[in-house]
Order: sequence, then structure tokens, then C-alpha cells
Amino acid sequence: MATSLAGGLIAAGTIPASIIVAEPDADRRAHLSKQFNVATTANNLETLLQDVVVLSVKPQLMQTVCRQLAESANVKNPLYVSIAAGIRTADITRWLGGDVAVVRCMPNTPALIQCGATALYANKTVSEAQQHLADEILRAAGITAWVADEDLLDVVTAVSGSGPAYFFLLMEAMQKSAVDLGLDKETAASLTLQTALGAARMANESELDVQELRARVTSKGGTTAAAISSFEHDDFHRNVSKALHAAYNRSRELADELGKDK
Repeated sequence: MATSLAGGLIAAGTIPASIIVAEPDADRRAHLSKQFNVATTANNLETLLQDVVVLSVKPQLMQTVCRQLAESANVKNPLYVSIAAGIRTADITRWLGGDVAVVRCMPNTPALIQCGATALYANKTVSEAQQHLADEILRAAGITAWVADEDLLDVVTAVSGSGPAYFFLLMEAMQKSAVDLGLDKETAASLTLQTALGAARMANESELDVQELRARVTSKGGTTAAAISSFEHDDFHRNVSKALHAAYNRSRELADELGKDK
């Protein structure tokens, strides 16, 4: 995700030399330096010279990294932007040592190709200028949406954070069924993926909502109607709702687990 943000920012006009990437692995540092011409370091504390510090680490490492940063006498007082799933701003703030500006983000994997959907939440210490800066950074990877209640990020996790996997699952099932019905794998994959892409673009670019779009391609007594009827017979909407509630509940559980002090 950090690689995606760096690439997106540079493509949008950010000067590469203004970006410092802290990476413990020497080979990875060399690769990032060559790929983006950014400054690299093995020392996390050197990132504190910046106006913004993006915390792009595994959730299990967040507490360790934050406590290390808090040990430094830092006069810059940067904005911290966390893209680690499941770590609440209150926990990040506590680990960083007190009253610091923190924006918590929930991106998704299409951010890797600058087609992401990211929701953001700012704690009370974040200024309007810092909020704008955080938005600019995450927009380098796709669209952004702000939520006023941090708890809503658990809903976002269930919808867009985990969402790509739901669509992959549907595409996987469609490809398998197409092969079972006689298509070769390559043709089944090509038709399924292009159909998913086309449907998403139509939904994104149309003024109509998805319910209306679905109705317009569902002719009474036709093939699409037969398929939709089969979905509805198996309580498709209820199954989707159950899946999202399961993801939502698990997101809250993980936040509780990851927020405990070691």
C-alpha cells in the first residue's frame, strides 16, 4: 500500500526527493530508491522530519513502531496517517505519547492500481489544513470519503475494505460455472472479467442507481430474469447482509484485540 501511495503521489506531481521511506529491509530500500527516486532510511525516526508520517505497517507492529516514534524528542509535531487496518485512533494516540494529530484510513487493495476506495477519520487534533493534506495523499490511490464517527470505519471495512474479495468470489464462481457449461478457462475468464469491469463502469458513470440498472437488463421471462430468480430463491440479499455483518463484527473484535497494550 505504501508503494501504491508513493507511486500515486509522484504521478500526481509530488517531488520524489520530498518523500522519505523508512524500510528495515536493505534490498527493499534499494528497490524503492531505484523505482521512485525517493529518499530511504532504515531509521523510523528520520520520518519525523516530515509534515506527514504515513504509518503503513502491519497492525501487529503498530504499537511497537508508535512507541519508538514517541521516544524521540520531536518538535515538528507531524500529522500521522494510519493505513493499518483495525487500529483505533485512541490507541495510536496513546502509543505516540499524547495529544497528536491522527487520521485513520481504511483503503482497499485496488489502491495498488490507483483505483482504490478509502474512507478516512480525523481525530480532534487534526487541523483543516492537515485533513486536506491527508485527503490529497490518499486520493493518489483512488477516491476518498470522510466519516465523522470512527465506528463507521468498521462498516467501511465490511463494505469496501473486504469488498474486493466478494466480487472476486462471484467472478470465481461465474468462471467455474461457465467452464462446467462448456467454455474453455481462458474464454470464461475473459468474458467474466470484462463483464465485471463493464458493469462497474456503467454503475459508476450512470445517473441511475444499481437497482434500476439491474431492472433494465432483466427482461420479464428472459434469461437474466431466470438467473435473478434463482439468486432470490436462495435469499441472495440476506446472504450478502449476513456476510457484511460478519465482517463488521470481526472488524470490531480485531480493533479490541489489537488495541491492548503489550
